[in-house]
Amino acid sequence: MKVTTIQDVLRSLPGKLDTKAAEDLNAVYQFDLQGDQGGQYHLLVQHETCVVKDGVHTDPHVTLSMTGEDCIKVLNGQLSGMMLAMSGRLQVSGDIGLAMQLKSLFPDITED
Repeated sequence: MKVTTIQDVLRSLPGKLDTKAAEDLNAVYQFDLQGDQGGQYHLLVQHETCVVKDGVHTDPHVTLSMTGEDCIKVLNGQLSGMMLAMSGRLQVSGDIGLAMQLKSLFPDITED
């Protein structure tokens, strides 16, 4: 099994964006990640495109705080974001609807 880093997972997102799901979306997702796979990243979804950048965005629409390891598992479908939030391992601030929409934007993330 190949080792996947949060950087690998996030960098793969632009090529996996469902442009139909993102059609009218203009959103900034901030990822605030802790642990071994920690870091600060933001995802810009606009004009049916997706860009991943390092660092903190000045005005994100939604911020997702969790460990980097949990983020990888949520994005690749091994963990439910909803279950993670209910257990307190994921904190969401800002537009919760955008957080819930994240999975539909990247339905094929587990496919290489």
